[in-house]
Amino acid sequence: MNLSLTEEQMMIQDMAKKFAESELAPVAAELDETQDQTLFLNNLAQLTELGFMGLNIKAEYGGVEAGTVAFSLAITEIARACASTAVTTSVTNMVAEVIQAVGNEEQKQKYLPKICSGEYKAGAFCLTENDAGSDPAGMKTSAVLDGDEYVLNGSKLYITSASFADIFVVWAVTDATARKGKGISCFLVEANTPGITVSKPEEKMGQKASPTNEVNFNNCRIPATAMMGKENKGFGVAVGELAGGRIGIGSLALGIGLAAMDYARAFITERKQFGQALSNFQGLQWKLAERYTDLEAARLLLMQAAYTKEQGLPFGKAASMAKLFAAEKANIACYDALQLMGGAGYIKEYPLERMARDVRITTIYEGTSEIQKIIIARELLSEV
Repeated sequence: MNLSLTEEQMMIQDMAKKFAESELAPVAAELDETQDQTLFLNNLAQLTELGFMGLNIKAEYGGVEAGTVAFSLAITEIARACASTAVTTSVTNMVAEVIQAVGNEEQKQKYLPKICSGEYKAGAFCLTENDAGSDPAGMKTSAVLDGDEYVLNGSKLYITSASFADIFVVWAVTDATARKGKGISCFLVEANTPGITVSKPEEKMGQKASPTNEVNFNNCRIPATAMMGKENKGFGVAVGELAGGRIGIGSLALGIGLAAMDYARAFITERKQFGQALSNFQGLQWKLAERYTDLEAARLLLMQAAYTKEQGLPFGKAASMAKLFAAEKANIACYDALQLMGGAGYIKEYPLERMARDVRITTIYEGTSEIQKIIIARELLSEV
């Protein structure tokens, strides 16, 4: 694998970095404190204008067609400044990729340009349920065919951007008699469809500016043409797209970890104890060496997974390895960075308090670390 970035990839990375530094970083603490949706949506709109909501979408549908490596680089840079903005960007890209991968031509022509242009503020990925989180095949939301319409009933939990998303990708059981995971289909549901109610945003520990909601479907009627892909074959679509989403979340975790360590590194070169800078103490130097080594290894795993996906090769194991390692090491990096800063790291005046909260969820959503280990082990054993 050639680890050198192309000119386009470097341009996208640089554009994301400049936007994050100039527009996102200055308001990240405010967004965490106030959850100002107007400000948040304005930032998303600017990112959309720059092409960041269709990074891996074909140009004919309004996308940038830059590939998965560029997507990973962009999410990392955005997350360095604002994890809330990064997760919304990542999920909207994932929704667009689902439509591009399994939607028919009419669906792609209708919805992808709206996502890439910003006509749709965001997309939402409706998979998780109360009793179907790490085990999504156990979902209970149903879609029953009635004439030329499907009737949706059920609830989805922890849905990113549901408050303002204009399009939902929804998974529902279409054959209740099928074996677990075999009777599930995938649908495109417009947010203004009668029968949909979205709860108030959850009160979260971190990534507060990005709303997370429960979405309820009560006799929600959608046209039969809203189905994406083949009937009863939707679970495989979910599994495949979650693998791609893991590259996004791993990249997000990497960005938070790098931002935390960069801030702490600068802090210990300025703060003095015992008559000298903290950075002169070997114990703290070793923490820097260990954490930056971890984060560099995470970056390489993410680049390998992104490159493999971009080449059209099987990438599920690589994505799970990258997400597992990046999320776990970023959590350690944030807590070590906070420790390096001592009491100052625990004060909201400094960004480490927010970063430590923001990074925690990365070992949970898009598949917990424990689920990633199961996936990796299953792949390894299947190779024997």
